[in-house]
Amino acid sequence: MNQHFLPRPIVSKPSQLLTDLENAVAFRLFEGRQHTPTLTVPEQIAAQVGDAIIKGKLLPGEALNEQRLADSFHVSRGPVRDAIRILEREGLATIYPRRGAVVTDLTLDEVRDIFEIRIGLLEIVARKIAACHTPEYLATLRAGVEKLEALARLEDDQGRYAETSYRLSILSVRNCNNPRLTQMLTALSLQTLRYSYISLAPAERRRASAVLWRKGLAALERGDAKTYIAISRQRVEESGTAVVRRLSDSAQQPLRRRA
Repeated sequence: MNQHFLPRPIVSKPSQLLTDLENAVAFRLFEGRQHTPTLTVPEQIAAQVGDAIIKGKLLPGEALNEQRLADSFHVSRGPVRDAIRILEREGLATIYPRRGAVVTDLTLDEVRDIFEIRIGLLEIVARKIAACHTPEYLATLRAGVEKLEALARLEDDQGRYAETSYRLSILSVRNCNNPRLTQMLTALSLQTLRYSYISLAPAERRRASAVLWRKGLAALERGDAKTYIAISRQRVEESGTAVVRRLSDSAQQPLRRRA
């Protein structure tokens, strides 16, 4: 098992949407909490292992050995077992009877299916946002788009563009005040985030995505709901297409680990 990740305390608050101090899994596990400043030990382990999965340090199909993880995090196997169950719930791990847990390996068709669902659900989100959004939401969206544009200019963003885009998407869902919709889309987005890291690695792809984020923001600011909804859908469709293309291209060779 690749051990290029180390346990560290997670203390960030859920309101820190664009911070670099917490990973996507921790961000997900904070979902819906109002007064919990820290994660439990199993959640911290799940956050660290999940981050390694999303960033390609643990590859699809790779074993999640309980004892090795316990030794790595200096805990008993109990918290590790609970952490793996969390990862299974989030679609990042698959537990097989008598075989143990492995990193979930989605087929190309499964990835297509997930993006098809995300496109439909995120269009609902875009319609709701176009109809009603707060000044605070717009302010955070502006800051997020500026950050995306800065990351798009980097030759190697080290995956930060994909992470920021993910958080902005979840911000949009939260703005709808529909907990069930938020839960569904956050989980689906987390499952596909590891593939987005790969598809958004090229600077050209990131620049194209940032342009759509900027156009969508401009449409929202001027009250052009039809254009905003259309651009939001286009952005997700292009993301799905890019992911599927990259997975198809790499079908003949294993995915490389991110350094």
